[in-house]
Order: sequence, then C-alpha cells, then structure tokens
Amino acid sequence: MEYETLLWEVDEDGIGVLTLNRPDRLNAFTVKMTEELLEFLETADADDSVRAIIVTGAGRGFCAGMDLEGDEVQGDNVFGLPEDVDPYGPDAEKIRDLGGTVTLRLYRMKKPVIAAMNGVGVGIGATMTLPMDARIMSDKAKVGFVFSKIGICMEACSSWFLPRLIGMQNALDWTMSGEIQSAEAAKSAGFAAEVVPHEELLDAAKARARRYVKGTAAVSVAVNRNLIWRMAGARHPIEAHRADSRAMLDLSMGDGKEGVASFREKRAPEFAAKPSSDMPRGLDWDLAPPFMED
Repeated sequence: MEYETLLWEVDEDGIGVLTLNRPDRLNAFTVKMTEELLEFLETADADDSVRAIIVTGAGRGFCAGMDLEGDEVQGDNVFGLPEDVDPYGPDAEKIRDLGGTVTLRLYRMKKPVIAAMNGVGVGIGATMTLPMDARIMSDKAKVGFVFSKIGICMEACSSWFLPRLIGMQNALDWTMSGEIQSAEAAKSAGFAAEVVPHEELLDAAKARARRYVKGTAAVSVAVNRNLIWRMAGARHPIEAHRADSRAMLDLSMGDGKEGVASFREKRAPEFAAKPSSDMPRGLDWDLAPPFMED
C-alpha cells in the first residue's frame, strides 16, 4: 500500500505501524489524508495477515489537527464541511465532519488499534485516538481538545467517546477549557494507558500489540473488541446478554472447539477462523442508523 500522506510497514507477526507522514506540518489532517486513512483502514481490516495496527506520527508531532494553513482546499470551508447545507434543514443528515468518518471506521475495526503518540495531538489528532484500543504516550507528547480556543465544538464523535474514556468531569474540564494536557495528566485521567520515555515509544506499543496477537484467536479478539465498544451505549445488560450469547454459540462451533481441544491435549492451539470472513453475523448489528455506520 502506497500513499501520499501515510507510511505503512508490517512485521512477520502481523503487527503493523502506520505513520502519519506530513512532518513539515506536524502531520496535520487534510482531505487527502482522510481519504487515504479510510482506504487504509478498509484494506488492513480485510487483510487477515494484519493482526494489529499501531498509529504514530512522523517527525516531532503526532497530529496537529486539521491543517488550517495548508494549500489543500478543505471542501467549502477549512473543516471540510459544505456551507450550502442548512445544518437544521431536511438535508442535515448529509453533513459529515471528516474526523467523524475516521472515528466511526476505527470503531468498526476487527483488529486492535494502538496510538503511539510521539508528540502533540490536538483536535482530530486527539479525537481520532479515542476509538483506538490503547494510547501509549511519549513523555514528550501532549494532547488537547482545543475546540473552545478556536470557536468551534467537539467533533469526530468525541462527545460520545471521551466521557466514556476519562469520565464526565474530566471530559467537561478538558473540553470547556481547551487546555493542553501533559502525558502524565493524560495518564492520570485515564486517556493514556502508558507514558514511556520517548525513545521507547514504538517498542512499548509493539509489546502491547504482541500481547493481543500472540496465542490468541484473531476472531475472538475482534469479537471482544466489538462487544465492548458496541455495548458501551446499551440501555440494559440484556442487550449484552443477547449479543454475547449468540456470539459465544457461533465461536464455540469453530475456534472454540480447537481451543478446548488444545487445552485438553496440552498443546498450542491452531486457530483457523478469519476476521475477514468468519465473524459472527450478529456483529453486523443495526445499533445505529445506516448513515452512521457506512
């Protein structure tokens, strides 16, 4: 896979590193980067040789949000939104912020995704990490939900993701103040899973990814990831009971049989199910309107 704004490499264990590659602009987002990232996520999700994805930035920044000064035209306005559509009119559902298309696709991933934040991440550079499964931060990294500083509001579904990750009080404080948070403050709030010395960042992210792929069934990892995210908005635990009961039955007739057999025979399991083709059908749940799931 070759892109203008991204770099990609994957090792023999199926652990890939995706690098946002606009270092001269602190990897600020553009329409082109959005398009390429969506294409990448679709391709990587369908590739069963890819078991986990690490996202990092080239140079000294992770992602400085939308490129507010670059040459690329961001649609009708700098945020890529159409100004000829009434936000409260009959076509309002057609309005989609660029960051939201990325976070919704990340939400639906079948592979673990880990952010390795090597530098500052603000705006979409912060919100895009929320549906990822862990955020590892360099001790030089910072994060900021700075929307109130530039007169706009939270985007990329962050009003759904952020309170679930760091709690309501922290989410209110971070977003109303728009203040930049240090790596240690982010860890204390629950945003960062780890803070590591800058030079150890990728090694730490790869070590976490290996925990997710070594000796595990790829479909089991995908199902668990989806169950946890999808049930975060469930109205009652019965919804989780129904979903995991169906998924458990489905998996128990495939990799589950191999898992039990390998346990009894005291050998390493040989899991065969593939996330691209063997996911339980119940995970195509209609838990959101179709326009939010495309």
